[in-house]
Amino acid sequence: MGFDLGNLLNQYLGGAANANQAQASDDFDRVAQQAPREEVARGVTQALRSDQTPPFPQMVGQLFGHSDPNQRAGMLNQLIASLGPQLLSGAAGGVLGNLLGGGQNRVTPEQASQLSPEQVQDIAAHAEKQDPGIVDQMGNFYSDHPTLVKALGGAALAIALGHMAQGMQRH
Repeated sequence: MGFDLGNLLNQYLGGAANANQAQASDDFDRVAQQAPREEVARGVTQALRSDQTPPFPQMVGQLFGHSDPNQRAGMLNQLIASLGPQLLSGAAGGVLGNLLGGGQNRVTPEQASQLSPEQVQDIAAHAEKQDPGIVDQMGNFYSDHPTLVKALGGAALAIALGHMAQGMQRH
């Protein structure tokens, strides 16, 4: 039994205020499986940026807390790859630099599990100050993990769905 992706997304065009936030989680699941990946990434990015959701660092910390060890490592490696040494030494009291030690530039799942969501929130805040484009990169990363994105809650999902609907209307 199929569904009409366009019709479903039209429900979210008005934004989070008009959406049934309890339904947004189920709808996000369905849409993330059908929509082009770049539209999912764009929607997630806009939810991470929205003034109707918690600040970006807080949401990244929240997602980290709900992630499995491989997702945690992938997210941290995304931050490291985009920001390099200044992130390792400057954020969260240099915790990433201390964790990685001599010259290593990739976090393993085991190493990622040693960090708290609060430390990651601090790392994300530092990363956003260094490069605001990191929000786009994290939206792209999380578009590969739509089940995890549901941890952001109904309001963020409704915002993501609304932006996905707008993007798909343009195409």
